[in-house]
Amino acid sequence: MTVYDLHCHSTASDGVLSPRALVERAASMGVHVLALTDHDELRGLDEAWAVADELGIRLVRGVEISISWGGHTIHVVGLNVDSDDPILARGLASNRGGRAERARRMADELARLGIPGALEGAYKFAGNQDLIGRTHFARFLVERGVVKDVKTVFKKFLVKGKPGYVPHQWASLEEALVWIRAAGGQAVLAHPGRYQMGREKMRLLLSEFKHLGGDAIEVVTGSHTPDQVPVYADLAVEFDLMASVGSDFHAPGEGGRELGRLPALPTRCRPLWSAW
Repeated sequence: MTVYDLHCHSTASDGVLSPRALVERAASMGVHVLALTDHDELRGLDEAWAVADELGIRLVRGVEISISWGGHTIHVVGLNVDSDDPILARGLASNRGGRAERARRMADELARLGIPGALEGAYKFAGNQDLIGRTHFARFLVERGVVKDVKTVFKKFLVKGKPGYVPHQWASLEEALVWIRAAGGQAVLAHPGRYQMGREKMRLLLSEFKHLGGDAIEVVTGSHTPDQVPVYADLAVEFDLMASVGSDFHAPGEGGRELGRLPALPTRCRPLWSAW
């Protein structure tokens, strides 16, 4: 059986493994088809592609785009994108632009809580300084001993309504899908179960996503509980969207996620790769 993992991160954004090490780990875990989907960044793809070719893994060129929609930050993964496409490159550059100022504001918020040194501490974990983000701050908080692990950070800090959260205006849903389409890719709504929105708002999001040309949703992902998988399988069928799978792997032992270690898609779903 072919093992797919269509969502993971390297040091090009907020992962801890280099693109080479990430692909090597995927191979050791028995992954056959891997998508590297760094946040708003494509620079790790060439290195990953070369290693995947050596190891006999099919690498899917991807990216994960941050989006502001309906008062939420959501993510859309673009798969099979042309990493040389100028429209996609310009869009991603514009989306990266506000990260440094957001990081300074996050550090200021944490300092007011009595946690100094967060900016320098977070940058220490950022392999790509242009992609400084919440996960780097989370690793700093774990290192400092404020919380026990990254998963706990995102229950107590750095999310809407919790200390250290700083709102930011990302790309619109329409803009992100235009960029992905321009690069010849497929658009996948990432980890929908994470967005803390009610069923009707989720249905509104999926309706707009479908209308704008979205292709699939992640039904099986590292952050979905067993109870959430059938919910999003049903929504994929209802909205005539294909289904994707992805661990959203960032680091060994972090968040309970591992490359390729995912349950099978429900049989009522149409796999995204069936269109490849």
